[in-house]
Amino acid sequence: MLERLRRAGGREKTGEGIALDQRFYDAVLASPVIAAVKDLDQLEDCLTLDNIQVVFLLFGDVCTVGDVVARAKDAGKIVLVHVDLIAGLSSSQEIAVDFLRQNTRADGVITTKPNFIRRARELKLFTVMRLFVIDSMALAGISKLESVKPDFIEVLPGVMPKTIRKISQTTRIPLLAGGLIADKEDVVAALNAGALAVSATSGAVWRM
Repeated sequence: MLERLRRAGGREKTGEGIALDQRFYDAVLASPVIAAVKDLDQLEDCLTLDNIQVVFLLFGDVCTVGDVVARAKDAGKIVLVHVDLIAGLSSSQEIAVDFLRQNTRADGVITTKPNFIRRARELKLFTVMRLFVIDSMALAGISKLESVKPDFIEVLPGVMPKTIRKISQTTRIPLLAGGLIADKEDVVAALNAGALAVSATSGAVWRM
């Protein structure tokens, strides 16, 4: 059902001019709901779902992140770690990205920091730039992300279809919608506005 809705309403982007890894892109298109997990219970829940191909890891610390990533990888998932939320790695130093590359099986990183995106690209990791749209200044800064070249921009909160549509019309970088996604109405609105997928912490949304 979600695939049909995405094709009908979402405006697909090819990533023209953007260094977008095809495997990550294809997984997002095939399964436009991404499981964003905040603890081990949520992780174990999403790993039982065949329709979930991509997992955003939003918890952990420098001692446990490798094992948590391995659990998801063993279940066949593409795993991106929100490096800003990993205790012991949440600094401004790019070495945090190097640590994930060398000590975990993570496929990529999520971050709000442009320098982390650049370093992750150098290390051949998938990249998602989180963008909190809290005012017009945040919107005005979107054009600067073209030079950073993340694989995706994740727009938060994801329940602002008019804003998602505006961003989608002003950047070539594909969009995800995340934050406050609670039900089918939220998902459909985000996809129809131009997001290629949504990230959600709700198990009910994962099962749509």
